[in-house]
Amino acid sequence: MASKQQAEGLAEYLNCPICLDLFAEPVILECGHNFCQGCIRRYWEDSEASSCPECREVFQERRLRLNRALGNLAERARSLFQQQEEQRQLPFYCGQHREELKLFCETDKELICVMCLDSREGQSHRSHNFMLISEAVEMYKEKLKSLSDILWAKSTLLEAKLAQKHVLEVGDQTSQLQEFITSEFAKMHQILMRTEKRLILELKENVEIISDKLERNLLDIQQNLNNIQEKLSRSQTQLDQEDTIAFLKDQAEQQMSEDSGQLLLVADRLPMGIFRGPLQYTAWKEMAESISPVPASVTLNPETAHSWLLISEDLTTVRYANKQQELPDTPERFNPSLCVLGSQGFMSGRHYWEVVVGDSSEWDLGVVKESINRKGDITAIPQAGYWIVWLRNGNDYKAGSVPRTPLKLHTRPRKVGVYLDYEGGQVSFYNADDMSHLHTFTDLFTEKLYPFFSPCLSGHGESSEPLKICQSRFH
Repeated sequence: MASKQQAEGLAEYLNCPICLDLFAEPVILECGHNFCQGCIRRYWEDSEASSCPECREVFQERRLRLNRALGNLAERARSLFQQQEEQRQLPFYCGQHREELKLFCETDKELICVMCLDSREGQSHRSHNFMLISEAVEMYKEKLKSLSDILWAKSTLLEAKLAQKHVLEVGDQTSQLQEFITSEFAKMHQILMRTEKRLILELKENVEIISDKLERNLLDIQQNLNNIQEKLSRSQTQLDQEDTIAFLKDQAEQQMSEDSGQLLLVADRLPMGIFRGPLQYTAWKEMAESISPVPASVTLNPETAHSWLLISEDLTTVRYANKQQELPDTPERFNPSLCVLGSQGFMSGRHYWEVVVGDSSEWDLGVVKESINRKGDITAIPQAGYWIVWLRNGNDYKAGSVPRTPLKLHTRPRKVGVYLDYEGGQVSFYNADDMSHLHTFTDLFTEKLYPFFSPCLSGHGESSEPLKICQSRFH
């Protein structure tokens, strides 16, 4: 009889990825993946896409080839499960006497039948302790209950210790994160305070300069006022003069004196454009120079792009092409997956870039190791060097963890931010419109990492919108 482990071992490899049951009339696709014939036909009818549900490879034609060897194995596993079910429904029998097992030999710890006590071969059991199976079951249940009580007490003690350790670890992590947040905002506070102090000092200096000018101007005005009053006094004296010749002579001399002594008044004001202008924007410009990480000016590497992907001349936009391009199938180029890498790789530091996804119904974004497999089937998980998130069917957001992590988004992002902290072992994703957090991977990085992009195909085999990398405004 086949064992339960044999049947389960077979079933692990003989389940259809769609119905999750043993294969029925399995067929193999051009990419090498297998499905029930009925399952894959229904999948294609519902999605209208000539693609593999597992690796998403796109096929020009829907070719299905029966996998008879796999079908035979599936039938074998199905037969084994049926045999196990039949065995569970039968009573236990002695393999030697074909009698039902009713007694338990406590000495030998085995089940025996009544014939085992009377037969010559069973003489050894006569001096042993034996009991009915039902009595043995009750006895071992009591022993198991006592053991369970002891294990439960030990488990409770260990859980308490683990919880305490977890609290300490969380406490340490909280302190580190709080210190990081405080440090980052302290840098911004210092910039704002420095800008504020500089503007206030500049305002005071302008006030002192203008005050000095006004004071000198007031002295000049007072001097001129005294001169005018003196002239008015002389004019009154001249009006009372009766000698006309002397009067005309005095008037001529006075006119010449007034022509050479005109007053120039200074009317300086504070430069309102400096102190009452866009101060917040001014501070932002100064703060932008100290931002770390500065948004990276990432560009695409055409040498890695699948032949069905079209890259813009400025290397910032990728979209699904209308036809396949004649490009060499080099080791660097993805095939058959519709992917492309960034030109810039990172082996240290913190980096951030943003990608416009618009209203696209499907896309992949993230970072990957330089040594990833770019040919054939791709398993997009961190263990294979992929730290990515994706969108499918317009509203199915997931992270490529094991198992997959569904992402619950409050708003649909039209622009996604990707953050890489190499030494910190962190890859995070954000809705760049409001900087709300989407997902974070933590890992240990040991080789060069590259930005990863895929515009994919829609669920109906149609091209999605282009992906466009935002270029930094800080450079």
